Amino acid sequence: MAGLDSVEEISCADKAQLIAGLRHHHKLAYLLQVAGLPRSTFYYQCQASQRADQQSALEARIRTVYDEHKGRYGYRRITAALCNGVAEPVNHKCVQRLMQKMGLRLRALIRAKKRSWHVPGTSDAHVPNVLQRDFCATAPNQKWATDVTEFNVSGQKLYLSACMDLYNGEIVAYRMARRPVFEMVSSMLEAALSRTNCVAGLIVHSDQGWHYKMQPYRAMLVRRGVKQNMSRKGNCFDNAAIESFFGTLKAEYFHLERPDSIDALEAGVHDYVHYYNHERIKLRLQGLSPVGYRLRNTA
Repeated sequence: MAGLDSVEEISCADKAQLIAGLRHHHKLAYLLQVAGLPRSTFYYQCQASQRADQQSALEARIRTVYDEHKGRYGYRRITAALCNGVAEPVNHKCVQRLMQKMGLRLRALIRAKKRSWHVPGTSDAHVPNVLQRDFCATAPNQKWATDVTEFNVSGQKLYLSACMDLYNGEIVAYRMARRPVFEMVSSMLEAALSRTNCVAGLIVHSDQGWHYKMQPYRAMLVRRGVKQNMSRKGNCFDNAAIESFFGTLKAEYFHLERPDSIDALEAGVHDYVHYYNHERIKLRLQGLSPVGYRLRNTA
């Protein structure tokens, strides 16, 4: 009660906090009279304190998700992660405002340019582009997209060949090599096709890279009854889906972690692909990871 007597030395918020702690032992009207605090002001300060506590708790949750994903999530993905399995949804504008206040920024901002290869002597037989940038699929193993990308670490290069299922963006198979050899691409395709027995009607899309024009590559597709599809020459937008994955991989891992050796890079790519498939949520997949979305909708 002594603290309430010094009414000019403490703020309304402090008075309300003291009264809230004493009201279980004294009448509220008496405490308000001693403190010289209007009843409406007391309840306003109580609500303001409760809002501050809720904001602090939300900030802690935002920080947890941000750190868990190493700064790869912006406010939209963090909002989706916070709302998963929660009865009371969180407003994305509130998350954005709090992230700005906390100084949390999306760390993965660098996007690398595509690089392509051409080997003289490969077949230039025309392969139609029946996909026509229709990257949507209604079930797994309807449409796949594949490509090769390059990494450079201190003058040493690593090449990654990957295949994505356009149904959920899942990386169904990938291979890495120190040189862009055909065996890397063919073994990746073999691994992807061996994952499923249901490839009837499957379309495998690629750009016009020399790997995909090789006769052994086309023969593998023909043997499994898979239809080959190619981008138009010099049109990178026709292969945007898999290029988007490579851009995300480089922005969220390669440029963020900056591995100092090829061995570290290989290990990091393995870890990231697993993270991308099993943990990294996508807003277009209803806030689920690619594998989580596939399991939920095909169980």
